[in-house]
Amino acid sequence: MKSSPYQTGRPCRIGFIQVPGYSAISSFCAIEPLRMANQLTERQLYEWQLLTADGQPAEASNGLSTSPARVFDCDDEFDMVFVCAGVRVKQACDRRLINWLQHLARRHVPLGGLCTGPYILARAGVLDGYRCTVHWEHISSINEETEFPNTLFSSKLFVIDRDRYTCSGGVAPLDLMLNIIKEQCGSELAASVSEEFIHDRIRGVGDSQRVPLRARVGPGQPKLLEAVALMEANIEEPLTLSELAHYVNISRRQLERLFRAHLDRSPTRYYLELRLKRAREFLLQTSMSILDVALACGFSSSPHFSKCYHDYYDMPPSQERRRQATQIRLTALAPTTVPTTQRTPGHDPKL
Repeated sequence: MKSSPYQTGRPCRIGFIQVPGYSAISSFCAIEPLRMANQLTERQLYEWQLLTADGQPAEASNGLSTSPARVFDCDDEFDMVFVCAGVRVKQACDRRLINWLQHLARRHVPLGGLCTGPYILARAGVLDGYRCTVHWEHISSINEETEFPNTLFSSKLFVIDRDRYTCSGGVAPLDLMLNIIKEQCGSELAASVSEEFIHDRIRGVGDSQRVPLRARVGPGQPKLLEAVALMEANIEEPLTLSELAHYVNISRRQLERLFRAHLDRSPTRYYLELRLKRAREFLLQTSMSILDVALACGFSSSPHFSKCYHDYYDMPPSQERRRQATQIRLTALAPTTVPTTQRTPGHDPKL
């Protein structure tokens, strides 16, 4: 953790690299707590710069763009640098960005990633030997491809491991920044910033990303929670309904009643949906063949997998792949100039 701006007497300078398709909500949830910390203390505790490959605003996944921006490999001294990414993250891993992140790592600049930004950090090799997290949609595919054997990905909301700060998407960067503010400037300021954003609890490193099933069905259904956990842990080689019932020590009929009562579907149907959702993650996020995806998700053959996939998603897996390829191709052919957000004359963006 960098020294407190209270101690150094100068602002903590943070760079936010915005790659095309970055998550706007994640990016702004990281910046806004810094702005509010300055506002509440009436001091310039934090400064930030938006950085892009060409110095022009990058278009977010929602079609908006924000100015001003500077070239990301500028020579400015930063105390921390975050990579803000979102959709099409693999296409955003260009050599210039990788080289600059490696340069920053050699200079011992603390690095972070928001939403799918940790994937870019991992591609640059600057997460080797570190624990980290990434948006939950990408965790399974990253672990399946074993592309980063020296990096440990978790499903935590955010992870702080020495000088690496990685965070899942959505509003999770708000909690990460609140924890950084707490460490640097004290818990009182962090709590005040949290209150300003109507954020009733500052989540910590122990919190997980997805709303757990326990929160949906309540803590009074331990057998159901145990059965679902077994399903999630056995995707490639699915357990039979009898095996599930045996492991959670109830009868098959009791197990079926639990699923019907609390999840409105049979355990067999719930298990199938889990496997199909995992398969879709692999199809969209990896280069695995359709047969390999089928086998990794517990289907005995490609035709059986294709039929189940079509029944659930209303298209075969091959069409899903083609549709994604078309979207990537159209994005690559789109004009590189994007509209910039207009600034009101005389408006200070930090107020």
